[in-house]
Amino acid sequence: MITIAPEQFEELVGQALDSIPPALGRQIRNVAVVVEAEAPYSGLLGLYEGVPLTGRGEWYSGVLPDRITIYRNEILKICHSYDDVVREVREVRTTVIHEVGHHFGIDDDRLHELGW
Repeated sequence: MITIAPEQFEELVGQALDSIPPALGRQIRNVAVVVEAEAPYSGLLGLYEGVPLTGRGEWYSGVLPDRITIYRNEILKICHSYDDVVREVREVRTTVIHEVGHHFGIDDDRLHELGW
């Protein structure tokens, strides 16, 4: 597995978030994005926990933020080189966009159809 300093990896996650088109970025509501070293199980690159925008109704207020967790070591395990990780922040960006898609209420099947 290649290694990248945690701070550098977090910067890549920030770049991936910054790459979201502004019109969509403004729609992201009440979400915290965090990076953790280890996933709860092998192969999990990211995880969205919360109530998607499509599931929020009148009752939705005063709740804790949704959480998107990006698992650094799992992403690094599938990369063959440093360039795999940072080239257009490909693996990191794909994972971040995938989890943000869940925030918008898009399920895994549709995200995979869309290439995320």
